[in-house]
This record gives sequence, structure tokens and C-alpha cells, in this order.
Amino acid sequence: MQRAVVTGGGGFIGLAIVRKLVARGINTGIVGRNRYPEAEKLGAHCLIGDIRDSDFLNRAVAGCDTVFHAAAKAGIWGDPQSYYSTNVTGTVNVIEACRRKGVSRLVQTSTPSVVFNGRDIEGGDESMPYSKKPLCHYAATKIIAEKKVLAANSEDLKTTALRPHLVWGPGDTQIIPRLVQRGREGNLRIVGSGENRVDITYVDNVAHAHILAAENLEKSANAAGEAFFVSQGQPVVLWEWINNLFTRIEISPVKKHISLPAAYAVGWFLEKQYALLHRRQEPKMTRFLAEQLARSHWFSIAKAKSILAYSPYISTESGMEKLLLWLGSENR
Repeated sequence: MQRAVVTGGGGFIGLAIVRKLVARGINTGIVGRNRYPEAEKLGAHCLIGDIRDSDFLNRAVAGCDTVFHAAAKAGIWGDPQSYYSTNVTGTVNVIEACRRKGVSRLVQTSTPSVVFNGRDIEGGDESMPYSKKPLCHYAATKIIAEKKVLAANSEDLKTTALRPHLVWGPGDTQIIPRLVQRGREGNLRIVGSGENRVDITYVDNVAHAHILAAENLEKSANAAGEAFFVSQGQPVVLWEWINNLFTRIEISPVKKHISLPAAYAVGWFLEKQYALLHRRQEPKMTRFLAEQLARSHWFSIAKAKSILAYSPYISTESGMEKLLLWLGSENR
């Protein structure tokens, strides 16, 4: 691997991948809608454009051997067309640009949400089928995107997809900031029994897995055409983990409960109300979020260990210490 491009390289996961590539001396470009000074300071160069623009992508990936496709529209609420155009059309454009410009390897950042079926998942593996009734546009479009990436695998373009779960760490713009804000507001409720276990993944471990996947495609390529779950390898009791974080940053632990049926009903009502009123902001509860907060969803990483030689080199506690330092610096 000599020249790589990271779509979404200015984002949380993308920037972590960029750091590792630059540290290895790999010529690294970032595809995004803006310049990213932090990435440029590392030594990466920004390629400003939109992945929905196929002509731009053709120029962006020309001359590179590996593409890490981390760009996506995330979240659990919003216009379905905006999710489709970015997550599906954008992914198709990435695949086609790789084919046209002779890129050898494509590693996609996918999500375990592609298999979440509204039931508890305990130790699930990659043989699980895709969800037939995804409850948010993000999951629905990521299913289509992952299928297209894996179907594109060939001798000329080797592809793979990684499914990191609940990614967190310094620089997080999604999970931790939202939890902290709602915790400070005091409006969080434990959904269900509070005993559900989930996977979490420290961001640098996610980036490490992406590098391992690209190296595999370059060498043995037995990861080609395959998807892999990636996590810390040890699920946590979700609400215990959240309350431990809150205690350590002096936020009152969450103690009040709401049943899953009640939270699901609230989510359904708010989704209908927000849709009728054409409100763009995300409801505080949705059906998907209710199930995610109440159900167990953790996965085996045996396949990633066996084929990619992946193991989380930063422990959950070490990651927590790094997160606390970052949160402390953000609040100064």
C-alpha cells in the first residue's frame, strides 16, 4: 500500500484511519466537502468534493491503490433521499471510480445495524442475514451499500466491509456528546431492564482493523468479498457503562426506567408527529433507538481474529482514560 484515499477522512473514524496511514508513510488523500486542517497538519492532502459526483471521484482516486470508504450520512432521522443519495449512490460512485481508475483494494466502513432485527443478539456472527425491516433510513441504506461493495469484489478490485459497533473515543461527534448533553439535562431513562449487553469499539481499534483489512486484500486476500464485525471483544452492560462514565465526569447516574413497549410507542408517536410537521431535527426517541437502548446486541469477532489477525490493542479501560482526558480538555 503506497497511495490511499479515505472518503470521509475528516470525520471521526476517517480521521483515525488517516492518522494510521500517515504514520506508516503512506501518501494519503482525504475526500470530503471541506478542508480539514487537523488532517493536513498530519501530512494528508484534502480533495474537496462530493462522493455523489462521479467525475470528481474519478479524479480523486486516480493513481491510488487503496480506497477506504468511510463517508456516510449517519443518524437515525432525516430525509430518506438524502440517506440514499449519500450512502447508496455515493457508494456506487466509489466502486465505479475504483474500477475505472484501476484501484486494487476497497475497504468499506459498514455497521452492525445491517443485521439488527429488533431482537436480542448475543454472540451473533457474520452468517446472520440482513435485516428485512430496518427501522431507520441509515440502516436501510447501509444494507444496500454493503451488499454492493461485497458484490463488486473481483480479481481486479478486491473489496471487504467492516462493521464496527458503537464507536467512541476522543474526537467523537455522535455518541458521547449526545449522551453527555442528555445526561446533564437529566432527561435520560433506562429503557427496559437495564441489563442488556452491547458491543462498544474504541476508535483507534476501528482504524487498526481497517489497516489490517487493506493489508489482507494486498496479500492473501482471503478477506475479499467478506464482512467482519469489529469491537472490543467484550460486551458491556450498556447502562452500567453509561453510568460509570457519568459518575467519572460528575453527572448524576441514570436511575429512572421506561419499559421498552412504552419507549417504542413514544418513538412511533414522535416519528409520526415530526414527519407530519416536516421537522428536520431528530426526535428524542424513535422506534430504532428504543430497541437499541433496550436490547442486547453484541457479536463474535472470531472471524476478524482468524482472517484479519485483529485484536483490540487498546483496552476499554485505557480507552476510557483517554476519553476522560479529552472530555476534560473540551470543558476547559
